[in-house]
Amino acid sequence: MAEDGSKLKRRLAELEERAYNTGVACSSRFLNIAEQSEAREAIFGIRLEGGYEGAERRIAVFGETDGLPIACVKIAPVSMKFSDELTHRDFLGALMGLGIKREMLGDIVLVGGAGYLFCLDEIAPVIISELTEVKRTTVRCEYSALPDDAAREGEEKSLVVSSERLDVVLAAVYRLSRSEAKEFCEKGLVYVDSRLVTKAGAELDEGARVTLRGRGRFTFLGIERETKKGRLRVLVRV
Repeated sequence: MAEDGSKLKRRLAELEERAYNTGVACSSRFLNIAEQSEAREAIFGIRLEGGYEGAERRIAVFGETDGLPIACVKIAPVSMKFSDELTHRDFLGALMGLGIKREMLGDIVLVGGAGYLFCLDEIAPVIISELTEVKRTTVRCEYSALPDDAAREGEEKSLVVSSERLDVVLAAVYRLSRSEAKEFCEKGLVYVDSRLVTKAGAELDEGARVTLRGRGRFTFLGIERETKKGRLRVLVRV
């Protein structure tokens, strides 16, 4: 559940002031996409970090720092042969079962049957020592790094659209009607680069990361070429 907007803004303002007054970097807990949008509205130029490029859940960082208070923990079955097929929900459920609050946890990236968890470094030792089972599967936890290219979003797709409008591209990516895409925008379910966008006619810039809550996210890679009929062939990564 997203934190109340006014409470979140006050908390972030306090962190920003503390970092400025003390010269020591400060950071928030992990923020979901809605909270990140609130943060961007509250503080100009806020820095958001998730531990890897393309992270969905991120912390707000204030002040200069050489590193981030984020750890990556690999959660892997002790025996792949006898392991259940583990999903994001399975890993998250096991972590929450330890009594860990969601705000302490960032993204979980699935690679080769293992889950690579990004979390606040203060909670990592607890996870490593106490998490031993995920959905009846015995697991081992250890500090790790995300494998190269593991966080890339799926594959590139080429789509033919009439324009770079948000609702047009949304409709093409998720096979919606234009009216459905427009309705999702107006209901406040669409975010572009962690900002809430309610105008269906907003044009997407190259590299824009679009999230449709409940459906997923994609990156708009830009126009590939114009077709003979005057439409646009665009690339997205989903």
